Amino acid sequence: MGTKELQEQLTHEYKNVWGEIDEQETKLVMNFSEGYKAFLDAGKTERECAIEIKRIAEEKGYVDYKTLLGKELKPGTKVYAMNKDKAICLFIIGQEPIEKGMNIVGSHIDSPRIDLKPVPLYESSEMALLKTHYYGGIKKYQWVSTPLALHGVVITKDQKKVNIVIGEDDADPVLFITDILPHLAKDQYAKKIGEAIGGEDLNVLIGSIPHGDKDTKEKFKFNVLRLLNEKYGITEADLVTAELEIVPAGKAKDVGLDRGMVAAYGHDDRVCAYSSLIAILETENPTKTAVGMFMDKEEVGSQGNTGSQSTFFNDVVAELINLQVDNYSEIYMRRAMNNTKVLSADVGAAYDPNYAGAYEKMNSGYVGKGVQIVKYTGARGKGGCNDANAEFVAEVRHIFDENDVIWQTGELGKVDQGGGGTIAYLLANQNAEVVDCGVPVLCMHGTYEVISKADIYMAYKGYKAFLKY
Repeated sequence: MGTKELQEQLTHEYKNVWGEIDEQETKLVMNFSEGYKAFLDAGKTERECAIEIKRIAEEKGYVDYKTLLGKELKPGTKVYAMNKDKAICLFIIGQEPIEKGMNIVGSHIDSPRIDLKPVPLYESSEMALLKTHYYGGIKKYQWVSTPLALHGVVITKDQKKVNIVIGEDDADPVLFITDILPHLAKDQYAKKIGEAIGGEDLNVLIGSIPHGDKDTKEKFKFNVLRLLNEKYGITEADLVTAELEIVPAGKAKDVGLDRGMVAAYGHDDRVCAYSSLIAILETENPTKTAVGMFMDKEEVGSQGNTGSQSTFFNDVVAELINLQVDNYSEIYMRRAMNNTKVLSADVGAAYDPNYAGAYEKMNSGYVGKGVQIVKYTGARGKGGCNDANAEFVAEVRHIFDENDVIWQTGELGKVDQGGGGTIAYLLANQNAEVVDCGVPVLCMHGTYEVISKADIYMAYKGYKAFLKY
């Protein structure tokens, strides 16, 4: 064997997807992204995503698992479990009992955003504004001087749920957070970039026309309340029991003259949610029970009754096991989790040449090189990480290679630069085998993030291969 042949045999280089797929598969890649963009536009909040996933799943024959309680749970049965309209899990019951383990692809459907405070509406300097409290790791300076939309639900005094979306339709007005002009920004320029816009400065402009005569108090605020009441039937008191979120306005758009990428709000982590959703919808009669998890609250630590630290998922699995066995006991649930394998489907950081100093080039993910396996996350000394076992990483590698899934590896930047985590450790804490596996993203946590269409398609192929394995 010559040196060249030996070098090719011993060395490894990750391939760019576009150079490895033919014309037919290229069309599949481009078509897949159209469905994804529609999903993004329909789901700008965790509630909207969960409800959209439920709608799509029901069209494919999934039923609420509660309708099967007390009945026989047959292999191939497709069920979903919705948790407070903010998280949802899909299950295809396997040929083997759940006690033998599950194949899970777990993502999250919440994204960094700005929430309204419980008492948000006020007026100042003859304008009506909304007070806010940001959610997750945003760069606050990105949210000023950009069109914004309001999404959410209000529960009225008579317990009526009112859905609100303002700023997405072409005929809608948008909302806005102002920034100071550069001519007067001397003090702002002197601050560090993370301090230039304060959390209490993210006040949303919502009105500027007064209503009423000279004796009317707070005429600008009152006019906004009047308009909200006319359209939605809500009052100021109802805002206290509301969940209203400020998100960037506008639809997902192709990026580049070649249309190879997508810019949108919420790729983190709806790009993995959508690709795993389509993967499980196309899975039939798996050997092990296949599961798609779409969870809330990941961006703030997964706490709360809709996050991955809640008992929701285990409660549902216990109910399903109870339909399969006589004399249910906790040991069945423990066996199930011990035998479970998981792809924690969350995005990774894509190498950005504009900020090359933050990355270690040899161990970064790249746009266009496929779905990214991240053996460990965490910060600095792997703090807070899940560190996948070599045996399981090798198993995932084998699955991907056998199914023509183009994949790569990567870390979240240089070791001492920072870091982050996913829901991986929560399932690993129950003794499941878990590895992070997702799509590399440019501008992560920005108001608009960028991904490659090739990478989301390879994520879908990888998740589908894993679920049926």
